[in-house]
Amino acid sequence: MRYHNITKDDMLNGDGLRVVLWVSGCTHKCKNCHNPVTWDIKGGLEFDEGAKKELFEALDKPYVSGITLSGGDPLHPANCRDITILVEEIKEKFPEKTIWMYTGFCWEEISTLEVIKNIDVLIDGPYIEELRDSKIHWRGSSNQRVIDVKQSLKEDRLILHCQ
Repeated sequence: MRYHNITKDDMLNGDGLRVVLWVSGCTHKCKNCHNPVTWDIKGGLEFDEGAKKELFEALDKPYVSGITLSGGDPLHPANCRDITILVEEIKEKFPEKTIWMYTGFCWEEISTLEVIKNIDVLIDGPYIEELRDSKIHWRGSSNQRVIDVKQSLKEDRLILHCQ
């Protein structure tokens, strides 16, 4: 897996103060995407042990609420396996931290993936320029949903996260 950046102390990509991992690779290529530099699966840097150490050190701060996975797309086919392993490690080491994920895929396409069981909140769906809405929290366009993953899996139906 490759990544472009690890942002520490982020307040825009989820609830609370967060660490954000911006992964490389996106097949959606949404018109006017805010981060097109992350589309190339071969772009950025290799997510090696040094990067993982940096990420875990940032997550270890008591004032950090959790991690947000974005990009690119964490669920790009080339990322999915590595993201699944990383998320399992994060849940094991930091069980009190929340894990948020942004993906251009829709819940109905990905809800059965192994990685989903360790995600707390999922923002799904591609960014659609015509549905852009700067007044909504945590998403760029109104088609995107902020999903409470744990409750959705428990009730076997889509439950939106309170905003």
